[in-house]
Amino acid sequence: QVQLVESGGGLVQAGGSLRLACAASGRTFSGYAMGWFRQVPGKEREFVTAISRGGSGTYYADSVKGRFTISRDNAKNTVSLQMNSLKPEDTAIYYCAASSLGSWFLRRTKEESYDYWGQGTQVTVSS
Repeated sequence: QVQLVESGGGLVQAGGSLRLACAASGRTFSGYAMGWFRQVPGKEREFVTAISRGGSGTYYADSVKGRFTISRDNAKNTVSLQMNSLKPEDTAIYYCAASSLGSWFLRRTKEESYDYWGQGTQVTVSS
């Protein structure tokens, strides 16, 4: 079992920055690939970014490429999401998720590839 707790959400003006953090507890953190998803009420949850177990592989949705950066610290059991140049369309609840799947790389953008989810943190970008 892995418990995930997100933090760092809030209200920011367009063009601003926020840094989200996800703290993991439970089983060995380095055994999990990690991802961030986001969801707007009434819409499906969408993939934002993901990072491999060791941190060498990072992947981004086209909508955030060049603006968002995912990173992880396996010694501290944390994964972070640095969000720059925020836009109103980035407004959503952001969730971190952990995957133990051996085939995670092939399906890293799919919700069903992730075993554990945090409770989410709200990010609101005003225009």
